[in-house]
Amino acid sequence: QLQPVESGGGLVHAGSSLRLSCDASGFSLDYYVIGWFRQAPGKEREGVSCFAASGGSQNILDSVKDRFVTSRDNGKNIIYLEMSDLTPEDTATYYCAAGGLTSSWCPTGHGMNYWGKGTLVTVSS
Repeated sequence: QLQPVESGGGLVHAGSSLRLSCDASGFSLDYYVIGWFRQAPGKEREGVSCFAASGGSQNILDSVKDRFVTSRDNGKNIIYLEMSDLTPEDTATYYCAAGGLTSSWCPTGHGMNYWGKGTLVTVSS
């Protein structure tokens, strides 16, 4: 089954940094956009950031714009979500998803048809 694979989650203290990885090796970044999403317990899923090879990365969530950076491993289809100054409000399962460049709207998750299983990030106070 074609899907991206997340890794790097864990338990950290508030103020710490963590780097998540999305292995999107089954998807050509010439044709797919990669998005990071998160879902906290009891809350709806929200878009965190989007990456397109042609346009770079875009943070979607206002609360992370100054703390999270999305980047690509040069030469590989691995998209990183580098998170700093984490707070308990960042606790969630983080998902990586892929969608066609012309058939999806990453910020909302619309058309992002390929989803990973998620990696859990827990931030303690």
